[in-house]
Amino acid sequence: MGYCPECEAEIEEEFEDVGEIITCPECGVELEVVSTDPVEFDLAPLDDEDEDDDWDDEDDDWDDDEDDYDEDDDDDDDYDDDDR
Repeated sequence: MGYCPECEAEIEEEFEDVGEIITCPECGVELEVVSTDPVEFDLAPLDDEDEDDDWDDEDDDWDDDEDDYDEDDDDDDDYDDDDR
C-alpha cells in the first residue's frame, strides 16, 4: 500500500515495476512508482509534448527563445487615453 503524494489517498494496488505510471483513483494525477518495497509514488514526469514551451502561431510571434517583443503586433493599442 502506498499514498498519493498529491492528495494523500491510499493506493492499495501491488506493483512489480519501478517506473510504472499509474493514475491516482482519487485525484486523477499521474504517478510514477519509485519504489516497490515499500511502495512509494512520485508525480509522473511530463511528456515531451507537455513541456514544449515554444509556441509559434501565425497570429502571434511569441517564442521562448526570443528576447525581443514586437509591439506592432499588440492589439491593446486600439484605444486612446482620452476615451476613459
